Amino acid sequence: MQNKLLLIILDGVPHRNFRRLFGNLEGWVQSVEARVWTHRAVLPSISASCYASIHTGVSPQVHGCTGNGNVFRLGHPDIFSQVRAANGVTGAVSHSFWSEFFNRHPFDYVRDIEYDEPDSDTINHGRFHSMTGYGHDNQMTPSDVDLFATLTNLCLRFGLNYGLLHTCTLDSMGHRFFHDCSQMDHACAVMDEMLAPFIPKWRAAGYEVIVTADHGQDARGHHGGHDPLQQESALYYFGPADGPPEGTVIDQLQIAPTVLSRLGAPIPETMKATPFLT
Repeated sequence: MQNKLLLIILDGVPHRNFRRLFGNLEGWVQSVEARVWTHRAVLPSISASCYASIHTGVSPQVHGCTGNGNVFRLGHPDIFSQVRAANGVTGAVSHSFWSEFFNRHPFDYVRDIEYDEPDSDTINHGRFHSMTGYGHDNQMTPSDVDLFATLTNLCLRFGLNYGLLHTCTLDSMGHRFFHDCSQMDHACAVMDEMLAPFIPKWRAAGYEVIVTADHGQDARGHHGGHDPLQQESALYYFGPADGPPEGTVIDQLQIAPTVLSRLGAPIPETMKATPFLT
């Protein structure tokens, strides 16, 4: 496998916050170095259900994850397994739910928090955090610049073909402060500034880059339901592929087959949605 792609998921960022507050991402759109579309999450628009759908390309009604309290090892083909089937190298820097969905369940704090398994059929290089103890008064989230640096480290050390990065910082901030406030304006600006220096590094290393969220959040910091603020985020793409016209809404189930098509990995029959990049 020669192609390389990184999927960056900033948890819980509604479309309006991406387009209003991420000045670096929007600057690259204005300079035509990136393209942006609206991305609509599955229902329920709850984190774990969206994680599972982003990587399997099937809805929660099919994969069976109905929410954050229902996490298990999924049975459908996913991005990691398909990249491995094409002899690609995979990595993930993310919440522990991703490890449980796509590698091993339940999550073992010692065994699974960091591993390098070249022969794995799914995730070869994993760096996970559990956020155990998370609540309103303590977010339990790592620094995002540390996560971006860790993904970059894995790319340089192991030559990842596919890398996932997932951070819960903005989702946690949104639940605590809601979205129409100075704290969220500042948090989004900090995330944008932390992310920005890494995108040119990843592009120079030969990676296509997708930056998006798993879902949005409404004015009361809620998501899970059928509301544009809860379901819709933005999706930014850095790379040479052609995409749909501006204003097109990307269905969440299109992400998995799109990533596989860009990497040259086989798209399984279970992924029915059409890739949005060609």
